[in-house]
Amino acid sequence: MSQVRLLVVDDSAVVRRAARELIARDPGIRLIAAASDPLYAMQAMQLEWPDVILLDIEMPRMDGLTFLRKIMAERPTPVVICSSLTQQGTQTAIEAMAAGAVSIITKPRLGLNSFLEDEAATLIGAVKSAAQVDSGKLRSRPQLVAASHKAKQVVATSHGTAALSQTTDKVIAMGTSTGGTQALEAVLVPLPRSVCGIVIVQHMPEKFTAMFAERLNGLCQIQVKEAVDGDRVMTGVALIAPGGRHMQLRRSGARYFVEVQDGPVVNRHKPSVDVLFRSVAETAGRNALGVIMTGMGDDGARGLLMMHTAGARTVAEDASTCVVFGMPQEAIKRGAVDKILPLPEIGDELVRFSQEP
Repeated sequence: MSQVRLLVVDDSAVVRRAARELIARDPGIRLIAAASDPLYAMQAMQLEWPDVILLDIEMPRMDGLTFLRKIMAERPTPVVICSSLTQQGTQTAIEAMAAGAVSIITKPRLGLNSFLEDEAATLIGAVKSAAQVDSGKLRSRPQLVAASHKAKQVVATSHGTAALSQTTDKVIAMGTSTGGTQALEAVLVPLPRSVCGIVIVQHMPEKFTAMFAERLNGLCQIQVKEAVDGDRVMTGVALIAPGGRHMQLRRSGARYFVEVQDGPVVNRHKPSVDVLFRSVAETAGRNALGVIMTGMGDDGARGLLMMHTAGARTVAEDASTCVVFGMPQEAIKRGAVDKILPLPEIGDELVRFSQEP
């Protein structure tokens, strides 16, 4: 595989210097430029176009969000957002994900040098993952979302299968990663309030999931919120696992609720799709629908197989609409998938599942 051509755009000299030093250690990445703002970045891009852009969003002369939208309109390119955890920075980063950015890396306001050194593997991994994104899908993503709108290691404790006879309530479990913020928007926005309760893992850093849920809640007919430990799973409500915490499905009598807890990273992620899907398999069994969508790696594939074995229906997003086909492809390879559907058809499947007796 050829080197990943990386462009860093950040007004922090500390970040630019650290990026140069970190990238120099990895022969798989070549830094073509480190620009202090988007205007300098555009000059560098005239000489050589990057495979991936690492982009700050709060900069002088032109903000990162404006620059991102310009890039996506002219020549879609995988962009990794490097954002601080301020309220404004978090909100803008969520808007950037909606505009086509593929992932977020958080950075503190203070102690940048030590932070970047400690998180070197995360930064390099994010860049290499972004390089595998199909840029053509970034171009087509807004049209897919618009079309869909018009269509209107934690171990889950086994509860056994006997308790399934106590409830016929249904639950939908969804897992996604790279490209998932837009995919979830496309699926959730048209859903009617009658859809059964939904539990979701979207790979995203701590603090960003609350803002993401708030944004979706403003767009959707259903209620969307970041999950809190003990939240009930109810018709017309979607619960999104908080960044930095695992979420599992539990049951009390005939009612489902979620358990949100800390724990070790599973499949390099926290929250992990596998953790959620395993708990759904054991708690809801045949009363569940599992959906795995665009994302890098294999998180969720094993858990979806457990759901399938327990009698749940399972769906994977088709390669034609995935920004990255990794997670769905791994689930398909394991024989965990009943249906393979393009993004615009997944919402219809959720409604059908909810309406069936």
